[in-house]
Amino acid sequence: MPGSSLWLLPPPSHPLTPLLTSLISKTSTRFSSPYTFLPHVTLTSDIPSSIYSSDPQAWLDELAKRFPPAAEVSVQFEKLEVGNIFVKKITVRVRKDGVSGLAKIAREVVEARAGEAEKWVEEAYLPHLSLLYSAIEVSDDELSELGGVVENAGVDLGGKGEMGGWVGGRVVSVQTDKKIEEWEPIAVKDL
Repeated sequence: MPGSSLWLLPPPSHPLTPLLTSLISKTSTRFSSPYTFLPHVTLTSDIPSSIYSSDPQAWLDELAKRFPPAAEVSVQFEKLEVGNIFVKKITVRVRKDGVSGLAKIAREVVEARAGEAEKWVEEAYLPHLSLLYSAIEVSDDELSELGGVVENAGVDLGGKGEMGGWVGGRVVSVQTDKKIEEWEPIAVKDL
C-alpha cells in the first residue's frame, strides 16, 4: 500500500481486543497465511509520509483535536464477507454510520479539497475489520465454517452487545508502505 494508514483499534481493555487478536492468528494459520496484524478498522490510507515527517505523534495529536468524542465513534459488526483484495480477503463488515465522522476527518489528510473527503466516505469507504490477508480463494463453505468459529468464540456478527463491536477506541498511524511484517503503530491517540 502506498503511504501510511490511520486505523481504529478497539480500546485496549475491551474484551474484543484479545479475542480478535486470537481470531486473526487462528484464521491466518487455518488458511496458511504468514500474516498477523492488529485488529483494526482502516479509517484511511495513502497518507504521504511528508505530512507527518519527523514527528508522527505530534502530527496525530494535532489531527486528533478534530476527532469526535469517543462516545460518538462506534464500531458495530454487520456480517462476515470474502473480498477480492489481498488485505480484505476475509473481513467483518462494519456499519458505516458509526465511523464515518472519524473516517471523514482522517480522509481530509489525503483529500484536501472541500467536499472530497465527504464524497469519498459516502461513495468509496467500506469500513471493515480484516481477519485474513491472503490471495487464496475462499469458498462459501469455508466462509460459513469460519463464521461458526467466529461466533463460537463469542463475537456477535449481528453487532449486538459488547461482543458486537465497541465504542471509542484508539487511533494509530501505521506505515503501510512497508512490508506487512513491519506494520506497527508509529503514533497512537486514544479517543
